[in-house]
Order: sequence, then structure tokens, then C-alpha cells
Amino acid sequence: MNSLARRPYAGIPRYRTDSPPLGRKSHFSFLRTATALTAALVLAGCASLSPDGGAGDVQALVDGNPLMAGAAAQRKPDDASQQSVDALLAKPLDAEAAVRIALVNSPRVQEAFATLQLSDADRVQAASLPNPVLSFSRLAQGSEREFERMLTFNVVGLLTLPWQARWAGQRHEAAKLQAAQSVLLLAADTRRAWVRAVAAQQSVSYLRDAKDATEAGAELAHRMAKVGNWSALQRTREQLLLADASAQLARAEQAAVASREQLTRLLGLSGARTGYTLPDRLPPLPKAAPELGDVQALALRDRLDVRSAQAQNTAVAGSLGLTHATRMINAMELGVVRNTTFENDADRSKSTTRGFELELPIPIFDWGQARSGRAEAQYLQSAARVRDVGVLAASEAREAWQGWNTAYALARRYRDEVLPLRKQVNEEMVLRYNGMLASVWELLGETRASMLAVNAGMEAQRDFWLADTDLQLVLTGSSPGGMTALQTAATNEPAAGGH
Repeated sequence: MNSLARRPYAGIPRYRTDSPPLGRKSHFSFLRTATALTAALVLAGCASLSPDGGAGDVQALVDGNPLMAGAAAQRKPDDASQQSVDALLAKPLDAEAAVRIALVNSPRVQEAFATLQLSDADRVQAASLPNPVLSFSRLAQGSEREFERMLTFNVVGLLTLPWQARWAGQRHEAAKLQAAQSVLLLAADTRRAWVRAVAAQQSVSYLRDAKDATEAGAELAHRMAKVGNWSALQRTREQLLLADASAQLARAEQAAVASREQLTRLLGLSGARTGYTLPDRLPPLPKAAPELGDVQALALRDRLDVRSAQAQNTAVAGSLGLTHATRMINAMELGVVRNTTFENDADRSKSTTRGFELELPIPIFDWGQARSGRAEAQYLQSAARVRDVGVLAASEAREAWQGWNTAYALARRYRDEVLPLRKQVNEEMVLRYNGMLASVWELLGETRASMLAVNAGMEAQRDFWLADTDLQLVLTGSSPGGMTALQTAATNEPAAGGH
């Protein structure tokens, strides 16, 4: 009897051999061999999801980092962590407490760990055996009935499974480094927001005092001009000073609200929790600058984005070899076939044929040049990215170290020279006023100048702590500008050996 129609397989010829019925002994031998082979492949391709989604490995990468303040990033907030957040919010919130709250409560941390969990799922998927395909068909022709059963395996997928699993593991290691970068970036952003919020609150307090002094001068000028002891020009000048002080205070109050709200967003707080209290002033400056040695070498050795770019480049280099190896034959399926034909005659006889079917693409039109060219371009792109990240890390380390020294020197100058001298001048002016050697206008003017100097000193102190955060991030974490370009490039990379 002629074989009935088979399932179509566009563009791929099928090589099939049919054999007469096998003996019982040879049949069971074949089944035992196939079962043993299948069991071995299943054990070799066994992979499972990480219990914590890789969060423990991320925590190990950021442990001991100065930005973390001993805090631990939490993948999912629970009741215990929320109670600890409430306990921290009950007291004036310092920088370390703010970082702890952000790493527990911020949606950014939860998103970073969810992205890492997706990478872990991709790793397990790449290390899993491709499922066999079972096909069944029932065909009829006249009085004949034919039943065909076929079990098909993706041979190329089976052969390349160890390499796919290894490269997926390398990509997952790079994803851990990126998640660690996200954690450190959040800690750095929280510290910066805390510094700006405290400095803005402190600035509002001093500018409010300066406005009060200016308002007193304007009121006194108005009264003196009213009785004829003050000219219109002098009174207008005092009113102009009051208007300018009021405008500066309004801008400072708006800046304080904006910086506090930015901190609140990073902390992931809402509702009644937004009424937390901040300290009255920033922490004092360190006594001396640290000896860091070669900051470029530190950045190239410890920065997570440099290590992540290197890990991604290793994975891309590995996938290039597989693409070259499978550029012409990138698919092959082997099927085990059992075909039974029934005759609707008086004897109701039947016949069974067994064999295998091989489906293999013939490289006539596509010789794999495009896939190889794409893989090579991706490798060159990845290698260029490694060099670019290295140059960026070294440059940012030099810039951040110079910025730290400049900010530290400026803040110390205000602390050790400008503010003590301004205080001395203010005290001398009070003595002169008490001895009737200076007018009340001179005293008020000196008071305003002293307050503005104190505000400038606070800004210098704020700039130092911002520079300190940037330096720590540049040396150990990532670029202060973030990881947008690196993450986008990693997202656009296809799986190893993809076509």
C-alpha cells in the first residue's frame, strides 16, 4: 500500500527509513537504549530556579560598601521590615537610616530584583532540555486505516545544551552585577537627596532670619522717613533689600519642599509616613582627606559596571563560537516513527512499520553568512563597550577625586576661616554699636552679611557631602549618571547561538 500523506515541513527535506516489524527482543532492546539515553540527557540538563532569585549573591557584592551603611536590600517587604521602617521614622532621619529605609521600601529595589529573577528564569530555561514533540495522525483510504505515531527530538538543541547553559549562566552573572549596581545607585541617590533636603531645610532657617533682620531695617527706615529723618532714596534701598530677601526665602522654601519630596519618593513613603523629621544640620566635615592611592586602579578593579561589561563580553564571545559552528546547519530533528495499517477485510489484518525520520535543512540559499556577521558585529560591539566603560571609569575616578578635594578644601575654608572671621567682625560691630560708634543700619547690614556667609558655608558643606557620595559611587559602583546605556545594550543582545 502506498504511504498516505505526511505532515508538511516547509523548506526542510525529510529522510526516512521504514523497516519491517522488529522482533520482540530487538524492540525491547531499542526501548531500553532510548530510555537510558533520555534519562541521561534529563539528568545532564537539570536546572532549577534560585530560591531567592539571586538576591543573596547581590547582597554579597555590595556588602562592606561605604554607601550601604551596613544595610541589606530586601526583595519583598514583610511585616518585620515595615516595623523596622516605622522605628527609624520615629527618630530624626540621618543618612544611614534613610539608606536602610530605601533599600527595604523603595520600588526601585523591588524592580531590580524582579529583573534579576527574570534573568534567573532565562538561565533555567536555557539549561532545560527541549521538549520532545509527539505527533499522531489517523488517515483513511478506502477500506484501509492508517495510524502514525512519531516522537521527534531537536538534536541541535540537545547537542548545544551544555554551551547554552554555560552562556546563560554567564549572562546571569552579569545580571547580578547590574542588580548590585541598581542597589548602589539607589543608596547613592538616597544619600544625595538626604543631603539636599537637610541643607535646604537649614538654608530656609537662616534665610528666614535674614529676612527678619531686613524687615526690621525696612520698618525702621519707613518710620524715620515718615518723620523726615531719612531720605526717600535710603528708604527705597531698604525696601529693595527686603523684597530681595523675601524672594530668596520663597525660592529656598520651594527648594526645600522639592528636595524633601525627592527624598520621600526614593524612600518609597506615602500617607502619614511622609511626616518624618530631618536633622537640623548636616554632619561635620571629616578631620582629614582619606589616602586612596591610585583612584583609577581602584575604579577599574572594583567598579561593578566594569565587571558587568566584562562578563557580558565573555558571554558574547562564547556565543560567537556556537554561531560559527552552526552557521550552516542550525536545525536538525530526529523522529522515531511507528506506523500501523489496518485492512477492513474478512481477516482484519494489520501491518506495522517502524523506523526513524530525520529532518535537516539543506544550505542552498542561506549559508549562514548573515548570522556569522551579526555575531561578529555583536562581539566587536561588546568589546568596544568594555573599552568605553574602562575609559569612563578611569576618567570619572580622576574627576570625582579632584571634585572631592576641591569641595573639601572649600568647605574647610568656610569652616576654619570665613565663618570665624565673619563672627569676629559681627562681634566687633556689636561692640561698636554699644559704644555708639556704629549706627543701627551698620549693625543690621552686618547681621545680614553674616547670615548670608553662614548660608554660603552650608552650601559648601552640602557640596562636599554630595562630592563624597559621588566619589564612593565612582570607585565602587557605577557612573553617577546611571547605567541606562549599559542596560539597554544588554537587553538588546540575543541569546547565545540565537538566529
